[in-house]
Amino acid sequence: MILDELAAYAKERVAAARKAIPEDRLRALAQEASSDASRAFRFEKALRKPGMSFICEVKKASPSKGVIAEDFPYVEIAREYEAAGADCVSVLTEPRWFLGSDDIFREIRQAIRLPMLRKDFTVDPYQIYEAKVMGADAVLLICALLPAHVLGQYLSLCDSLGLSALVETHDEAEVQDAVRAGARIIGVNNRNLKDFSVDVSTAARLRKRVPEGTVFVAESGIRTPQDLSLFADADAALIGEALMRSDNKNALLASFREAAGS
Repeated sequence: MILDELAAYAKERVAAARKAIPEDRLRALAQEASSDASRAFRFEKALRKPGMSFICEVKKASPSKGVIAEDFPYVEIAREYEAAGADCVSVLTEPRWFLGSDDIFREIRQAIRLPMLRKDFTVDPYQIYEAKVMGADAVLLICALLPAHVLGQYLSLCDSLGLSALVETHDEAEVQDAVRAGARIIGVNNRNLKDFSVDVSTAARLRKRVPEGTVFVAESGIRTPQDLSLFADADAALIGEALMRSDNKNALLASFREAAGS
């Protein structure tokens, strides 16, 4: 199962990173970075604005599609998203299957002002500290990887650092776990991370399980502006591959915004 491999490799990366920067040192740096209250929970605030918000993703490859963008001027892409009116930018930092890196994230962080999601496979608190130190506004927490009690601990850690957490779910039980853990942003991934099949009705079907007041994000499989009709009551949509494959990201995002009426 690819998700298990992603998680195992994430643990290897954390072990290597700890040798370079001990966790105590990284924690201190993260706490220092969290002292700027003006940056706290910027990601969540951006998604709570009226109308549908758009999280635009920067990624070179994926396990299901292979290389998506042979030409990958990632800073230019992020700047294009910002100019086109994106609300947030998601950046893949997983190196083996998504061909991302922390350095890519840092370069984009220096180039744009939008809230940024560090999209990786979080399996250790160390990665949450890393995200804060590199300038992330949010991290991804995947219910399929984290027992409910661990999810709660990670959410508390994020709160203490002023980080938002996009809690990703795929079925009813995971949505229930996210709600019980106190998630304020719940994403429903239309892609099953166990076999990478996509069913765009998944987010629409689970929408009613997400309580009022919780930010609801539809993720994956959104290819055309017409697809947004399935998620009319979503607070936000995360769009990656469609934008990455587009030669005119500005025009495509404008068409998504028009279709959403935002």
